[in-house]
Formats: sequence, C-alpha cells, structure tokens
Amino acid sequence: MNNTSPVSVTRTWEVALYGNYGDGPSARVYLGKRTVTLSGGRDARGQLLPIVAQVNGCEVSEEEAVSLLNWGKREGRVTLLSEERTVPTIGKCRAHELHRLMGLLGLPGAQHYSLAAAALGEWTPLGSLAELTEQEARTVWQHVCSLYPSARTLAA
Repeated sequence: MNNTSPVSVTRTWEVALYGNYGDGPSARVYLGKRTVTLSGGRDARGQLLPIVAQVNGCEVSEEEAVSLLNWGKREGRVTLLSEERTVPTIGKCRAHELHRLMGLLGLPGAQHYSLAAAALGEWTPLGSLAELTEQEARTVWQHVCSLYPSARTLAA
C-alpha cells in the first residue's frame, strides 16, 4: 500500500565519531562529534519532497550525511536528538483563491472564517485559511459547495 499522507519529517542526531590508529584496542581515537539532520516526506498534494541533509548546520549531500550516520553506528555512537513531524498547510496562494471564490459567491470577508470553522466543527472562527491542511481545505470546499451549488461552476 502506498502511503500518500502529507507529512514532513525532520530528524536530528548527534554522532560521536571514532577511528583506529594502529593495531589493538588501545589504538581507538575519538575524532569528534557531528550533528546530522535529515528532512523529507510528502507535500500537501502527496508528492515526495526531496531529502535535505545538513551536517553541523551546513547543507551537504544525502550520501555524505548517511555515510556519517553509518560510520557513527559502526565505529561510535549515534543519539537521536529530535524528531519533528509536520503536516503542510495550503499556504497563502491557495487560501487567497478560496477567499476569492467565497467573495464571488457574495460572502463578506469576515464570514469566510466563520464558514470554514463551521465546516470543520470549530466553535470559533479560524484565524487564517492559509493554515488549513489539505484535508481541511477539501472539507471546507465541500461545505461551501453544499451551501452554494454555483461554487463549482465559479471555480471552473
């Protein structure tokens, strides 16, 4: 089954690196620590996002970051520092289009937020349509279309 949920994931690790100097167990040398961050996932439309890799805050290739993580697992220590999952929002451009369509239907601007809140089962008006997730925006649009059947024609 393909997972198309719109989630972005960012993970950050601290990698302690060791190397060998000569033969024997006492020849193990501490080389330092690196902070490795990998980010990726899916956008609001379910499309794969490119993986972004950083080492100590500087952008590097994915291969370099993964190589450091593997080295740390093999010869040192890798500690997960943080993991952040976010669901992308529709953003200002798509929110503007939703506002425009509601305006063409004759709804005053102040009612856009109340109508969206009602569609989502919220008690108070929303602060911003740009903060809607893709699924929430679809729910709001379906609600608008059920109240105003001409909405689909206007959108086309």
